Amino acid sequence: QVQLVESGGGLVQAGGSLRLSCAASGRAFSSYAMGWFRQAPGKEREFVAGIRWSGGSTYYADSVKGRFTISRDNAKNTVYLQMNSLKPEDTAVYYCAAGAQYDYWGQGTQVTVSS
Repeated sequence: QVQLVESGGGLVQAGGSLRLSCAASGRAFSSYAMGWFRQAPGKEREFVAGIRWSGGSTYYADSVKGRFTISRDNAKNTVYLQMNSLKPEDTAVYYCAAGAQYDYWGQGTQVTVSS
């Protein structure tokens, strides 16, 4: 069992940056693939970025490629999402997920980008 807690969301102007953190508790964190998803009002949840357990492979949605960076620190049981050059369309609740099928989810953190 893995429990995930996101933090770092907030209000930022367009062009600004935020770093989200996802702290995991439970065993075998380092063996799990991790991902970030987001859900904007009235829209379905969508994949944002993913990272393999070793941290050697990362994946991004086209909409965030070149602006967002996912990373993990297995010693701290934490995964990060560095978000730069934020746009109003990045406004959403951001969720952290873990597991081969993203079996475990956090409660989400709100990111609001003003124009």
